[in-house]
Amino acid sequence: MKQSYLPLFVMLLIFIAMGCNNPDKKAAHTAPEYAKGSFGYDVEFLRQYHKDLLLLGTDTAGPQLLIAPGYQGRVMTSSAEGLAGGSFGWINHDLISSGKLEPHMNAFGGEERIWLGPEGGQFSFFFKKSVPFNFENWFVPKEMDTEPYDVKYSDANEAVFEKRMALTNYSGTLFTMKIQRRVRLLSNSSIDSIIGMALPAGVKTVGFETDNSITNLGQLPWTKKSGMPSIWILSMLNASPSTTVVVPYKQGDSSSLGKILTDDYFGKVPADRLKVDSGLIRFSADGNYRSKIGVAPKRAIPFVGSYDAGQGVLTIARFSLPANAADYVNSLWKLQDNPFSGDAVNAYNDGPVDGKQMGKFYEIESSSPAAALDPGMSPGHKHVTIHIKGSKEALDPIARKIFGAGLDRFKFN
Repeated sequence: MKQSYLPLFVMLLIFIAMGCNNPDKKAAHTAPEYAKGSFGYDVEFLRQYHKDLLLLGTDTAGPQLLIAPGYQGRVMTSSAEGLAGGSFGWINHDLISSGKLEPHMNAFGGEERIWLGPEGGQFSFFFKKSVPFNFENWFVPKEMDTEPYDVKYSDANEAVFEKRMALTNYSGTLFTMKIQRRVRLLSNSSIDSIIGMALPAGVKTVGFETDNSITNLGQLPWTKKSGMPSIWILSMLNASPSTTVVVPYKQGDSSSLGKILTDDYFGKVPADRLKVDSGLIRFSADGNYRSKIGVAPKRAIPFVGSYDAGQGVLTIARFSLPANAADYVNSLWKLQDNPFSGDAVNAYNDGPVDGKQMGKFYEIESSSPAAALDPGMSPGHKHVTIHIKGSKEALDPIARKIFGAGLDRFKFN
C-alpha cells in the first residue's frame, strides 16, 4: 500500500504545481488593473522592466510622480489624480517592451529628462570630431541615453541622483564632470507661490521641480575656446489636435533684443502652425508635423507652457533665467560663427519623417547658460513643471496671470 500511495501523492503535487503555473491563470492574474493612458497603467507597465522605480507622493488619488533611475533619473510621468488619473508624460511603450536598443537614440520617453548641450556645432557632444553634421553621424552619448544614475537619497517627496562621466566634444576636448539631479514633488502652497495666486477651487494639480547641477571635475577651466556645456532639460508630453504650446516673449526693438524667435531648425514652420503677436508665441503641438522653435535669452521670459483644450489641462513650466546671462549654446547642426548665441527656451513638435515617426508627443525645453567653470565649480539650473486640470473658467485667470493672455487667445483660429 505504501509503495502504491507514494507515487500517487507525488503525482498530485505535480498536478497542483502545474495548475499554479498555468499560463492562462497567470495572465488573468496579471491583467492590467488600469486603463491605457492612466498613470496606474504606466506604473504597472514600467515595473515590468524597472525594479528600481521611485514613486513620489503618498496620496493614491492625488499628485504623484514616477521616476526611473535607470533612465538618468528622469521623471517618466505624473498624475494629478493618482493611479486612476491621466498620465501626463509621453512613454514609448513599444520601444521599452521590445528590449532593443537603437544606435542613435533610445526615445524611451519621459516627462522630464536631462541632457547636455550643445547638440550641434564645434562643441557638440553628439558628433565625433570632424564628421559631417548629418543624422548618420548623430549619436546621443550613453550617459544621456541608456546608463543609470545613482540614487543618493529618496523619500516620499524627493529623490536625488548623481552621475560621473567623461565626454569628448566635436573639437576633441575631454570634459570630466559630475551631474547631480534633485526631483521634488511640490505642495499646493508651493504651486500657489509659483503661479502668483491661489489655485481655484475644484481644479486638480500636480507639480514638481528638478534642481540640476554640473561640476567640473577636471584640472582645467571650461572656456569659449574649449567649449562650455549647458544643462538642457526636455519634457516629452502627449500631443493632441487640441494642444497648443505658448511661449511669452519680451516685446521691443530688434536692434537691442534681437529677433523674436528661431523657427527653421527643421525647415521653416508653416504659418498655420505658428503665430507670433503681442508678446505671445503659439505653436501647434499636435504631433503631426516635425518642427522646432526657440527664443534667445534677451527675448525669453522664464515661463513656457501649453493648453490642451480637449482634456482641460493647462501646463506651466518655469525655469532659471539668470539676469544678464548672454552666452547660451547654439545647437544648430553646422560649424558656427557664434557658438554661444543659442536659445534659452525651446519647443518641439514631433511628426513623420520619411514615413516613420518617433511618437505622438511634443517637447518643452529649457537650457542653462553655457558653463564657464573653473575646476570644482557647480552651477545649477531649475525647471518646474505644473499641470492644472479644470474647467476653462477656472484655468483662464491662471493663463492670464502667467502668460498675459486668456485661453481663447491660445487658439489658432
